[in-house]
Amino acid sequence: MPLAHPAADVWTLLADVADAIPGAPAFIHGERTLSFAELLDGAARAAQGLADLGVGPGDRVALWLPNIPPYPILYFACARLGAIAVAVNTRFRAVEVADIVGRSGAKVLVCAPGFRRIDFLSILAGIDPDALDRLAAIVTVGETPLTVPPAIEHRRRVAFERLLSRPALAANHASAKAPCNIFTTSGTTSAPKFVVHRQGAIASHAQQVARTFGFTAPETSSLAILPLCGVFGFNQTLATLAAGKPSVLVESYEIEEIGRLIEQHRPTTLFGSDDMFARLLEIMPGRWPFRSVKWAGYAAFNASLEDLPERAQPRGLKLVGLYGMSEVQALYARQPLTLPVLQRKLGGGATTSPLAHVRVRDPDTGVLLGPGQPGALECAGPSLMVGYYGNPEATAQAMTDDGYVRTGDLAQLDGRGGFTFLSRMGDVLRLSGFLVNPLEIETHIQKVPGVAACQAIALPRPGGVRAIAFVILQPGAALDEAAVIAHCRQGLANYKVPVRVLAIDEFPRTPSPNGLKIQRNKLREMAEARLQS
Repeated sequence: MPLAHPAADVWTLLADVADAIPGAPAFIHGERTLSFAELLDGAARAAQGLADLGVGPGDRVALWLPNIPPYPILYFACARLGAIAVAVNTRFRAVEVADIVGRSGAKVLVCAPGFRRIDFLSILAGIDPDALDRLAAIVTVGETPLTVPPAIEHRRRVAFERLLSRPALAANHASAKAPCNIFTTSGTTSAPKFVVHRQGAIASHAQQVARTFGFTAPETSSLAILPLCGVFGFNQTLATLAAGKPSVLVESYEIEEIGRLIEQHRPTTLFGSDDMFARLLEIMPGRWPFRSVKWAGYAAFNASLEDLPERAQPRGLKLVGLYGMSEVQALYARQPLTLPVLQRKLGGGATTSPLAHVRVRDPDTGVLLGPGQPGALECAGPSLMVGYYGNPEATAQAMTDDGYVRTGDLAQLDGRGGFTFLSRMGDVLRLSGFLVNPLEIETHIQKVPGVAACQAIALPRPGGVRAIAFVILQPGAALDEAAVIAHCRQGLANYKVPVRVLAIDEFPRTPSPNGLKIQRNKLREMAEARLQS
């Protein structure tokens, strides 16, 4: 049975499940069901097809695909070849795709030209020809438009179905040490780094998540809403597969379609962002529309939804805080399900693997801190990355000498053997010598009538570094800046009180595989411009 033995590599992870339950459904997409045996056979055939295009061990294959069956088929094909699957977000456009293809040195790029009115081939046509020249072929999934841009017309294009027509690849180059995944970080101030993981880390983490998160229960099924190009969606889906359970692939992020699929498939497992769950609560009918969902893992990106778990619980949606990042994989930690909602909703928790360890360090002195003391979070364990592809300097900066990753996050140990995530270190406000979590200021300001959302940043001023708050107002509301500042003086320490409160129509955001993230660097630039004028 699945999970009976530890899988040494990604291909073995799939092969063991397919041997144990060959006819069981692995993926459901629309009216199509793909069994584990069909997934294994398709991946072996696609591996031969990729080999025909010159792909071998260590080569990179860029997967620019939505959540559709060819994605896992090609991913496992790469694993059998010993090749590296490079995740490319379907939201990316010419500049971003050119950067990823160019810096990764991808030999093959896979896209779905007919997917949701995104003109993939025209986007490719806008890429620097030098980047495209490095590709041996472009593999197309689904229908190809009748007219192809001239810049793409003469390039080698191969239909995905042609890969599946090949015999199964005889050789198996999968191994625990073989690199298999490249995920891109979602930095907003510099080019994204390429996080490399090896097969042993991916396979063992999938099995450990399946055990710890209870995916082995007979009724388990996942709704794979989050994109497979990000670790959050990828790790959820691979852990479901490791448990021998089905995943429903959701290619659309349209909230009505997600709601329809929840009603149709009755999943036990949901993962997503706070924005997604807030919108689901709005559109799902009935008092208890999530009856099949045991608990839902969520990531908190929107400070205005701080009370979402409390609002979700009476309607049967038990939201649970998690922790993860590309460097340590998603689902690295989870809050205990038995905690009260006020603690359970916080990011962090106990590590998924018993071999993983966390510690918190004072960012100024380097001293290790005890429970309840905020500092820089460092993580170790079997799910860690190999490093950053083509960037040994960044790898050296991220890793400690004793094998911990410097996460760049502010956290504190919780005294129960776990930790609580507070914020990104880059978002932390250093005010009057104190580290201040911006959420503390934002939550307080959002209690002011008429304020719908708030973001706080720090900016050097003549009297020192001070907090600046941006607010989005509710329809019809007007900003009384003096009243908001007075409200802050009544409830916050003086050094936390913002010197200015500025109204804005919307926060600048950048897309990531897990949702839209607020660009605080843009807010700082806007604050400087406003204050100068």
